[in-house]
Amino acid sequence: MSNRALLEVIALSAEDAVAAQAGGADRLELVTDMAADGLTPPPETFAAIRAAVDIPLRVMLRQAQGFAAGDIGALVASARALRAEGAEEFVLGFLDADGNPDLVAVERILAEIDGCRWTFHRAVDRAADRDALRKELADLPGLDTYLTAGAASGVPDGLPTLEAEAARAGQPGYEARILVGGGLRLEHLPRLVAAGIDALHIGGAARPLGWEGAVDEGAVRQWRSALDG
Repeated sequence: MSNRALLEVIALSAEDAVAAQAGGADRLELVTDMAADGLTPPPETFAAIRAAVDIPLRVMLRQAQGFAAGDIGALVASARALRAEGAEEFVLGFLDADGNPDLVAVERILAEIDGCRWTFHRAVDRAADRDALRKELADLPGLDTYLTAGAASGVPDGLPTLEAEAARAGQPGYEARILVGGGLRLEHLPRLVAAGIDALHIGGAARPLGWEGAVDEGAVRQWRSALDG
């Protein structure tokens, strides 16, 4: 690939962040509580990580496991507190009970993080109609990325969808970058690169000891080398 591909790594702490940057990560997704698939970290965690590394940070806005927004006021308050600490990029995405995008929740948060870039996360993989979701969200300010595996079950089942969506890049609803994550393995890389996908997101793959262990610099470096190779 002619341009450097994006490697985003999940970080739960400053230790994770330092190891990920040293291994070649371009950006970090900051979360807490991976037992709940990643929730909003406290502002002090963001501040510690921001002080430890100098690569971009995207902070999760999510109060509970699943893709319902829950307490929108609490989400807005979290966004406000994180902005006060200097957060400039975010990750969010909510669905209603029918699997459609929860625009009320999303737009309330966007009003708070006005001007910030953000990722719509894997809620897209649970949407009733992912094409309709993309088109409905297309004009929202700051949306520049979809974190997706192509399928709710993960990348192995989602590869055909990822390839098809990559082929539509630039069309209405498909302007945002595809960031692939969720069951991603190195063996998937050739098909993704051939499809023109240039952004990967890893979490467990950066932690040989599992989520109880820290990010391993060598594991991140292996992905960086594969991307650059």
